[in-house]
Amino acid sequence: MLRWVRQQLGFDPPHQSDTRTIYIANRFPQHGHYVPQKFADNRIISSKYTVWNFVPKNLFEQFRRVANFYFLIIFLVQLMIDTPTSPITSGLPLFFVITVTAIKQGYEDWLRHKADNEVNGAPVYVVRSGGLVKTRSKNIRVGDIVRVAKDETFPVDLVLLSSDRVDGSCHVTTASLDGETNLKTHVAVPETAVLQSVANLDKLVAVIECQQPEADLYRFVGRITVSQQAEEIVRPLGPESLLLRGARLKNTKEIFGVAVYTGMETKMALNYKSKSQKRSAVEKSMNSFLIIYLIILLFEAILSTILKYAWQAEEKWDEPWYNEKTEHERNSSKILRFISDFLAFLVLYNFIIPISLYVTVEMQKFLGSFFIGWDLDLYHEETNQRAQVNTSDLNEELGQVEYVFTDKTGTLTENEMQFRECSINGIKYQEVNGKLTPEGFSEDSPDGNRRGLVKEEELFLKAVCLCHTVQINADQTDGADGPWHANGITSPLEYYASSPDEKALVEAASRVGVVFTGISGDSMEVKSLGKPERYKLLHVLEFDPNRRRMSVIVESPSGEKLLFTKGAESSILPRSKSGEIDKTRIHVDEFALKGLRTLCVAYRRFTPEEYQEIGKRLHEARTALQQREERLADVFNFIERDLELLGATGVEDKLQEKVQETIEALRLAGIKVWVLTGDKHETAVSVSLSCGHFHRTMNILELVQHKSDSTCAEQLRQLAKRIKEDHVIQHGLVVDGTSLSLALREHEKLFMEVCKNCSAVLCCRMAPLQKAKVVRLLKTSPEKPITLAIGDGANDVSMIQEAHVGIGIMGKEGRQAVRNSDYAIARFKFLSKLLFVHGHFYYIRIATLVQYFFYKNVCFITPQFLYQFFCLFSQQTLYDSVYLTLYNICFTSLPVLIYSLFEQHVHPHVLQSKPVLYRDISKNAHLGFKPFLYWTILGFFHAFVFFYGSYLLMGEDTSLLGNGQMFGNWTFGTLVFTVMVITVTMKMALETHFWTWINHFVTWGSIVFYFIFSLFYGGIIWPFLHTQDMYFVFVQLLSSGSAWFAIILIVVACLFIDVVKKVLYRHLQPTSTEKAQMYSNRVALSDEFIALQPLSRARNQLSKIRWKKRVQSAQHVTLLKAGTEGRTIGSC
Repeated sequence: MLRWVRQQLGFDPPHQSDTRTIYIANRFPQHGHYVPQKFADNRIISSKYTVWNFVPKNLFEQFRRVANFYFLIIFLVQLMIDTPTSPITSGLPLFFVITVTAIKQGYEDWLRHKADNEVNGAPVYVVRSGGLVKTRSKNIRVGDIVRVAKDETFPVDLVLLSSDRVDGSCHVTTASLDGETNLKTHVAVPETAVLQSVANLDKLVAVIECQQPEADLYRFVGRITVSQQAEEIVRPLGPESLLLRGARLKNTKEIFGVAVYTGMETKMALNYKSKSQKRSAVEKSMNSFLIIYLIILLFEAILSTILKYAWQAEEKWDEPWYNEKTEHERNSSKILRFISDFLAFLVLYNFIIPISLYVTVEMQKFLGSFFIGWDLDLYHEETNQRAQVNTSDLNEELGQVEYVFTDKTGTLTENEMQFRECSINGIKYQEVNGKLTPEGFSEDSPDGNRRGLVKEEELFLKAVCLCHTVQINADQTDGADGPWHANGITSPLEYYASSPDEKALVEAASRVGVVFTGISGDSMEVKSLGKPERYKLLHVLEFDPNRRRMSVIVESPSGEKLLFTKGAESSILPRSKSGEIDKTRIHVDEFALKGLRTLCVAYRRFTPEEYQEIGKRLHEARTALQQREERLADVFNFIERDLELLGATGVEDKLQEKVQETIEALRLAGIKVWVLTGDKHETAVSVSLSCGHFHRTMNILELVQHKSDSTCAEQLRQLAKRIKEDHVIQHGLVVDGTSLSLALREHEKLFMEVCKNCSAVLCCRMAPLQKAKVVRLLKTSPEKPITLAIGDGANDVSMIQEAHVGIGIMGKEGRQAVRNSDYAIARFKFLSKLLFVHGHFYYIRIATLVQYFFYKNVCFITPQFLYQFFCLFSQQTLYDSVYLTLYNICFTSLPVLIYSLFEQHVHPHVLQSKPVLYRDISKNAHLGFKPFLYWTILGFFHAFVFFYGSYLLMGEDTSLLGNGQMFGNWTFGTLVFTVMVITVTMKMALETHFWTWINHFVTWGSIVFYFIFSLFYGGIIWPFLHTQDMYFVFVQLLSSGSAWFAIILIVVACLFIDVVKKVLYRHLQPTSTEKAQMYSNRVALSDEFIALQPLSRARNQLSKIRWKKRVQSAQHVTLLKAGTEGRTIGSC
């Protein structure tokens, strides 16, 4: 029992071993001291709460927040001691906040429970007792043999045992896991692949040993031991044998697999874990402001307590005749009385800390995030993809970005590869009309007369057709005429590949005569100029980012054992011992200068003895349970050596639309752009120049190909000196991965100094972790700039998670980047709208919301403090307890919430067309000390005007009613409260630039609601109230003409200075934002709010929007009609 409790608390993990042993069909050994391992059941639990733990767990989580805990303490103080206000005044707002949050979280969790029950109750078929048994998904145990049919989803993580195919292979799609839509091939070991019936599988005696569960989708280490006729056969198991829960079976009738990971231990469930929590700069500022206001609160409470005892030093005020002390009060400890009075004042002034601020901010972020998804300008029609928000906590951070780190391939480019050139045996070739033509050689023969391929060309193309992971659509078959159309140019075979480079190369080879026609069993089939050839696939040496290459070992039709390798030139050329190495290197550099992506291709022949040694080493490494990756890497390096270079390929990846304009706009906005790519130096520089990242007039500095610390340091010093000497012109820096590693090791400060003085930085030959290191380096520098990382592939995930804001591109390299990002967009060009419009709006809105909340609470509680000077610090409250409770909840909450959702202080088109406006809000400009001081002083000023204005107009012995009747303290407090509600609401109206019917409704509706509520509250004797202090007070107040005059005069006096300040500043010292506001008011084209552009551009924009709408209706796109936030609000 104790062990179970420790496991539940996380102190004693259930898995003590590094591996798990699974007996297939749960046939446990009958002899020996076998201790069965305990595994998780197959229930998926994505919910946080149960019926039993919801209340305590939710309350615990909510009271971990400082503000909620603070108000809980205040509420408990009110219950324990005699305080001037009812415990309800603190308890009710706290209860409201806690309840609203609990309902929201409870509803979300109920939806998760509902989804879990659907998944856990899904029907599945399991092999038990010699037959197929139908059961529920949650009842599957580790070791069960499960049958899955075509187009069904795998209910657990399975090791494939057999399929309806003789070779035991199957095809799956992992789109729901990583977004990759290409078909992946998985294979069973030969000993189980032949067991295609339930009866045969029921007789299988085998044991699987594998690693304990881990989240990496692409890693699996295990081995299977099959007992056949008193012989034990051991086979390695890798990712190609594992079928992941959530993946779907395709192009295969059925498969049988054994469950190895179940329930919350499946890789899909382990990937549910939330990413590290990112906090925005606004949230940090908000916490700082709370601390300052807490200090103000403590100061007011201590000062009031001291003044009370100073006042009571005189005997006549200590115990007046009308308020004699009891014997207990006279004998009580002075220290205890001081503490009690201090706590009472703390309770009286506690509303200066706004409890509803957190709820309002959460609602603003959650509701505001929908505008990004609704924005038609962020919708990509070709792919039918709209912007996606994965976290709403960082909306305002989009308006604070100072550095953008971007990937190149698939982010700045289309990731649509087109074969352009190749180098074979030191000769450059181009594809002309479906033929490989040597450079400078023109052939005018008709397309039908194909030039025969020479031996080197054919071997090169065969290497391209054999060394890849491309698959063919299983529905396609070779027609009678073979793979060529009548014109002899285009292959009808449809290829699928996870890498666009591989697909482009295989398609190019098929066009020039060497066609990959598919995989049959363990053989790869190729047609060379119509002649079929079959190569037996012996081993695949998978690609990894460290080796930067992949290889296959095949047996040719003549029985030769061949290794074909392709990869980056930096990983192939040093391992080549023969071939035209120097010429190929020159050609690779030429391809790179044209902006082409380059790969080198090489091969090696094995003698029978060499192949036997290689096979033995590979088997040992692949069956190892410990350090398998390291052992495989060593074996791969041993195999991929002494290569004979065949040539190189050049593939073009064209730029995305409007990349150059977007990068230039980011530069105008004061944002520095760093490109981090794995491409080679020349390719990266060429693309940087073509996309505008580097200007032609820019001085390009280089820190590349350094092998030692000393040379790297010397080069850095020279670069720093050169920048100082040529400080007038702009500089761009190019640095490669190896030099970066050296620079970050001991010369970090010098490297950072050089980088910060450069307008653009390009890092090439970067490994994924190096990308994250660069982001962390800038992020943790003394200036602590806000960073944004954007990428489209799995290799970009680390930098996306490291940056303050991570953006995924919905590209062609899977969806890992999108799944791990904070926001996802379809194209790089959408980044400008996301930052300059949405980011700008979100930041302005939440900055005003936070400061307005503190302002209105200063206005609220300062009169309470001033009132104590007139009541001998007796802790008499100025406002009725109901008003205290409802001020933040009802009377002043909606106008600021609606403002924070809909405000557009400058038109969206102006913000996007004038990126320089982004500089006005950079470095948290609107939540700095000066704006905070302004709002706080304004709050105190208004509070003084409320209180002393009301006091002077009412005065002592002043009759404000016609019958000579005088007002009491409740009437005075109600007058102050009425003036305050109207003033703070009107202040919000003054801050609003973009008015919709919703703004009008909540602004004027809040004031009307206050009056109606007060009339009902004070006009009826409520039987459930203990006191009736407010009975008829409000009605009496409003019946006085003098009171109306006082309300109008005080409100005007408060807001007049604000209006004058705004007018003077706008005309005498206008900011660029205020100039843009005046500019935006000059032109307004109705309906779609297309303004602020020359008329011709406005017409173009209008026709574009109308065309979009026609496309929408034609395609039945189910998007809300909300092109920009301006349009959304305009329709309101």
